[in-house]
Amino acid sequence: MRLLMLGGTEFAGRAVVEAALGRGWEVTVFHRGRHAAPDGVRLLLGDRTAVDGLAALDEDPGTWDVVVDTWSSAPRAVRDTARLLRDRAGRYVYVSSRSVYTWAPPAGYDEEAPVVEGASPDAGPTDYARDKRGGELAAEEAFGADRSLLVRSGLLLGPYENVGRLPWWLDRMARGGPVLAPGPRDLPLQYVDVRDQAEWILDAAERGLAGPYNLTSPSGHATMGELLEACVRVTGGPAELRWTAPEVILDAGVEPWTQLPVWVPPHSDLHDTLHAADVSRAVASGLRCRPVAETVADTWAWLREIGGTAPQRPDRNAKGLDPEVEARVLAAASGV
Repeated sequence: MRLLMLGGTEFAGRAVVEAALGRGWEVTVFHRGRHAAPDGVRLLLGDRTAVDGLAALDEDPGTWDVVVDTWSSAPRAVRDTARLLRDRAGRYVYVSSRSVYTWAPPAGYDEEAPVVEGASPDAGPTDYARDKRGGELAAEEAFGADRSLLVRSGLLLGPYENVGRLPWWLDRMARGGPVLAPGPRDLPLQYVDVRDQAEWILDAAERGLAGPYNLTSPSGHATMGELLEACVRVTGGPAELRWTAPEVILDAGVEPWTQLPVWVPPHSDLHDTLHAADVSRAVASGLRCRPVAETVADTWAWLREIGGTAPQRPDRNAKGLDPEVEARVLAAASGV
């Protein structure tokens, strides 16, 4: 198989490239050159936001079995690339997001749930949900519904993470001391290891799958307790989890998802949206999800390899809770 990866040097894209190389695929990576690509790929340089930014791709004589695109900004970049490639590639895989669904989808929503309005394949940058939906429309416009695969990702974790969720928890556990652990401990989570997503994408491309898929684990594949306890074990630090009721955390003004990454309060719109989607279509098509302990351990090993500081995407806000705020909430929870 011949793969053209648009991006491919960070997180989700890099996982796809490494998985394809592991299968012996021929891989071409088209990127801006800001980060090193994995060894063993053919490189094309260009900037999809610049005038003539697709020149290297336009002039290249290559053809591919599948294109994978993780673009997250102006949909017109997906439009222009997909139009350029529609007669040179067999299938276009667009890594989208479950954010494309109209807020707030009910627990158990599937791929037939309503999507955001006002998205366009011709748009410049708008907001994340409409940008991703516009990218979906651009892929379908150029390749048709039968040759475009829309991967509606959920929460992504694993090595190379450049968003700051699991790396923050790992660093926090390594620092030790009392840790604000947002309850309940058995809160069901829904996420996917970025490597499991990559393998599913390649399998799906080989099988000729098309259309939208909610691509994340079944709800409850891990719980908040299992995730944080795995972080404590793997770091080996003297961290002490202090499980705290959601009401105490929310009353203190702590923001779910950002200040306490991954966590959102139970029985909320946020939890229904982020951790309670119907993923039966992806599971039936072969999605396999590794244990949370493996994801945590491999992410910690990668962090240590790079010196302990994870990269951070400049277009995403910083994650994590200030130590002073954490101490204040813990004190309030204990009645001190």
